[in-house]
Amino acid sequence: MDIQKEISELRRKLNYYGRLYYVEDAPAISDYEYDLLMQKLKALEAEHPELITPDSPTQRIGGQALSKFEPVHHQVPLESLTDVFSYDELFAFGERMDSLIPGEHIYTVEPKIDGLSMALEYENGVFVRGATRGDGVTGEDVTDNLRTVRSLPLRIENAPERLIVRGEVYMSKAVFNELNKQREINGEKLLANPRNAAAGSIRQLDPKVAASRKLDIICFNMQYSSDDIYTSHAQTLDAMRAMGFPTVAYVKYNNIHDCVERIQWLGEHRDELPYDMDGAVIKIDSLAQRTALGSTAKAPRWAVAFKYPPEKKESKVVDIVIQVGRTGVLTPKVIVEPVRLAGTTVSAATLHNQDNINRLDLRIGDTVVLQKAGEIIPEVLSVNKSRRPEGTLPFIMPDTCPECGSPVVRDEDGAALRCTSPECPAQRLRNIAHFASREAMDIEGLGISVCESLINNGLVSSAADLYYLDADRVAGLDRMGDKSAANLIASIEHSKSAGLARLLCALGIRQVGQKAARVLAARFENLDALMSAQVDDLTAIPDIGAVTAGFITEWFSLPQSRHLIGRLREAGVDFSSHEEKKDDRFAGLTFVLTGTLSEFTRDEASAIIESYGGKASSSVSKKTSYVLAGENAGSKLTKAENLGIKIISEADFAEMIK
Repeated sequence: MDIQKEISELRRKLNYYGRLYYVEDAPAISDYEYDLLMQKLKALEAEHPELITPDSPTQRIGGQALSKFEPVHHQVPLESLTDVFSYDELFAFGERMDSLIPGEHIYTVEPKIDGLSMALEYENGVFVRGATRGDGVTGEDVTDNLRTVRSLPLRIENAPERLIVRGEVYMSKAVFNELNKQREINGEKLLANPRNAAAGSIRQLDPKVAASRKLDIICFNMQYSSDDIYTSHAQTLDAMRAMGFPTVAYVKYNNIHDCVERIQWLGEHRDELPYDMDGAVIKIDSLAQRTALGSTAKAPRWAVAFKYPPEKKESKVVDIVIQVGRTGVLTPKVIVEPVRLAGTTVSAATLHNQDNINRLDLRIGDTVVLQKAGEIIPEVLSVNKSRRPEGTLPFIMPDTCPECGSPVVRDEDGAALRCTSPECPAQRLRNIAHFASREAMDIEGLGISVCESLINNGLVSSAADLYYLDADRVAGLDRMGDKSAANLIASIEHSKSAGLARLLCALGIRQVGQKAARVLAARFENLDALMSAQVDDLTAIPDIGAVTAGFITEWFSLPQSRHLIGRLREAGVDFSSHEEKKDDRFAGLTFVLTGTLSEFTRDEASAIIESYGGKASSSVSKKTSYVLAGENAGSKLTKAENLGIKIISEADFAEMIK
C-alpha cells in the first residue's frame, strides 16, 4: 500500500471509531488500540507533512494561538427564540399557528441545550469554518477551537457540496464538576455553571486550552444545504445523524396540546441528561410552512422555547456544619431534612459565608425555602420566620479551624474565613500538589493523581513527607511501577536544591507567589534570615506591602509552619538563596512584558529585570519605563504607544543586559 492510501485508510478508521465512541456511545475498540492508530498516523504525517489535511484527526489539537478572532458574516442568520413561561402562552402560540397555517401542521419538541450556539460550515464534506452566533448576523471565527471538539466530525460522508449546520457547544456536567474540582485544588475561582465554562473555553485564543476543556456539541438545525432535498425538520435531523453529526433527540406531535407530554417528560428527566438544559423547544416541522411564516425582527414565528420555572421547596434546618475547602476557606453548609427538588434529593446547601447567614437570619431549627441556582446548585432563598421555633440562637462562625484547631483569618474583603495552617488535613492535597508544581519545587511526575494516590495510601500527609519516600513503597501504587517510582524519587531528590525563591513559592504563604518569592530571596540570604525578619524589615523591601508582610510573619509564627520547616531541614532541603543581584542598572525602572518572547520565558525575563534592581509589572501606566514586546503583542502595546512609552524588542533587551 502506498503512503497516501495508508494515511487515508488510517484517517477513515480513526474517524469511524471516533464517531462510534463520541457520537454513537458504542466504542468498538479500546482506548489503547485507538491511540496506537493515532500515533501511527502522526508518525506518517510527520514524515510526509505535504499530505496533512485540515480534516485529519491529528489536527484536532494544534494550531497557533491567535491574537484575536476574525468576524464572520452568517450566510443564514442565527436567530434567537421567543420564550414562553406557561402552558397558556404555549397554547396561544399554537392558536397563532392554527390561524396562520391552513390545514395540518406537525410540531417537534426538543430539549433546549444550555450552551453556546455555533454555525458549522462544510464544503464537499470537509469542515472549513465554525463561528459563534454573535448578534445573529455577525459572529466570530472559532474554527481552530471547534476542531478540538471530539464529537464534531471534521469530514462527513454523502455530503452536499455546501452545508451549514447549527449546533450547541456545551460542557458536560461530569467534565464541569471535574474542572471545578481541579480549580479548587489549584486555589482558582470556581466556574459558575457549565454554559459559562463552555463559552469561556470556546473563546480561548489558544486552541490547546480549548482542547483541555473536553467540550461536546449537539446539532439541532440544518441552516443551509446545496442539495435542497428536504421537506421537514425531522428529515434534516435524521440526515445529519446519518452523516455523523451528534443530533438533538426529537418527538413529533400533531397538535400543540400533545406537546405538553414531552415537555413535562424532559422537565422531569433533565437531571439524567449529560448536559444542562434550560427549556424545551417547540417547532413547526414543515420547512415550507416555516418559510411561509418567516420571522419577526428578532425571532422566527414558527418556534418558541418553553422555559421551566425554578422549583422551590420548604425544608427544616437540622444543623449548620463547617467545611474546610482545599484552599483553607471555611464554608458554612446547612443540613436540611431531605426533600425532592428539580429531579434530585437535596439534603444540604451552601451558605457561602457569615454575611449571607446574617442576611438570611438563618438558625438551626428554621424552615427554609430552597431552590437550585442555575438548576444545579441547591441554595437557600429565604427563611419562613412564621414557622421559627422558640429558643433558636443566631449562628456564629468559629474562630478556629474545625479540622486542625489552627486560628482562622478573615480575607481582605471581609467575606471569607481561612485556616492558617500549612498542614491542615483538609488542605493536604492542594498544598502538596502546589508544593510540587512547576512554578514551585518543580517535581516532575508528581501531578494531582499521583498526589492523591500517595495521600490515599497513607504515604504522605504533608509536603515534607515527600522527602522521606522510598522507591519500593511508591512502586506499589496503582499505575506506577519500578521505573516510574525511581524517576519520581530522583525528581524529588533533585528538588532539594531548588533554592529559596522556589521554596518560598512552594510553602503557600498568602500573597507570596513567584514574583514576591524572588524579591524576598534577593533580599535574604537564607530562610532563617527571613524567618527572623520583622514586619518593618519586610515592608522596607520594594513590592512587599504591609498586608503581605503581615501574612509572612504570621505564617512563620505558627507551630505547624515551624514543624514543616524543621522536617524539610532534616530532609536536606536547601534553604539558601540562589538569587544573584548583579548590579542596579535597572533601579527605579519598571518593565511590562507583552506578546510571545522567543529567547526568554516571561518568568526568565522578569527574573533578569529584578536581578538588576528593576521591577516587572503586569499593567501599563504612565509610570512604566519600557514595554518589552514580543510576537502578537496586544492591547498593552497599543496603550504604551498611546502613552508614548518606549517600546523595546528582545534584541534591545539583550543589549541592555550585556
